[in-house]
Amino acid sequence: MASEGILLGMGNPLLDISAVVDQDFLNKYDLQLNNAILAEDKHLPMYEELASNPNVEYIAGGATQNSIRVAQWMLQVPSATSYMGSIGKDKYGEEMKKNSRLAGVNVHYYEDESAPTGTCGVCVVGGERSLIANLAAANCYKVEHLKRPENWALVEKAKYFYIAGFFLTVSPESIQLVAEHAAANNKVFSMNLSAPFICEFFKDVQEKALPYMDYVFGNETEARTFSKVHGWETDDVEQIALKISEWPKVGARKRITVITQGADPVVVAEDGKVKKFPVILLPKEKLVDTNGAGDAFVGGFLSQLVQEKPIEDCVKAGCYAANVIIQRSGCTYPEKPDFN
Repeated sequence: MASEGILLGMGNPLLDISAVVDQDFLNKYDLQLNNAILAEDKHLPMYEELASNPNVEYIAGGATQNSIRVAQWMLQVPSATSYMGSIGKDKYGEEMKKNSRLAGVNVHYYEDESAPTGTCGVCVVGGERSLIANLAAANCYKVEHLKRPENWALVEKAKYFYIAGFFLTVSPESIQLVAEHAAANNKVFSMNLSAPFICEFFKDVQEKALPYMDYVFGNETEARTFSKVHGWETDDVEQIALKISEWPKVGARKRITVITQGADPVVVAEDGKVKKFPVILLPKEKLVDTNGAGDAFVGGFLSQLVQEKPIEDCVKAGCYAANVIIQRSGCTYPEKPDFN
């Protein structure tokens, strides 16, 4: 059984504001379906308009928070997971707190006085969606918050840590503190490559954290970008996973690299060897939304890892969680998992 507080995540919390809209709405804000963009000034009034929509749904989002919520759901142990990140002092921040606590996650948010809670507008037309992210307060996390006794206590209590690469753009100092604590106390520290732009434009801070990573997660696009940035001259995902796993390492553990490839097998590189695991294939008509699939995979994986299950079980749980999520709108799930 997983104990209380065994897994701690840190990242950029975003409140997904999801509603069914019409083509006129998209035209008004110059939006395209099947697209994800960062909000510009012209998009800002859209969030209030979405919020006033009678069918609006609020879902606590952001990559790390999605993974932590999914791990919590898979574990079904109250407060097995904790999470830190920055929100604003506003109604969306309150919505995020309520949402996360209902999910059973022990959240300790830093509340920024000046910036609004980060949001992601999810505009749905005919089952397709357009995503507009406004980081806002998520960008304002301070390492001082992590150092507060009540928050550092979560670090002390946790045995496993997970941070998406996106947090490298916000507080690399916080990541380093947690990474060094994990190494010094023989705990498990894991991160995600998260996006090609992280591998390209935040290469230095990513490289500084990499020696501490016991598990590195990513998808095939991120892996290939990582390879290109480091001059490895290979597009072979298995080779790249191996090379990442062999990157110099701090601490006693050997690094394990886990790369997902959509409908193709999951690649796991460990101890100089590569294993491949098939995913659960889904008929096209059952696919609702791939948004959050990678986050859900990590959440499922971590739910078994913290129970010290073998890697095969971790991957199976990851594939199960991703399969559930892509059949639903947003990173949401039924009340109870039926994974065994």
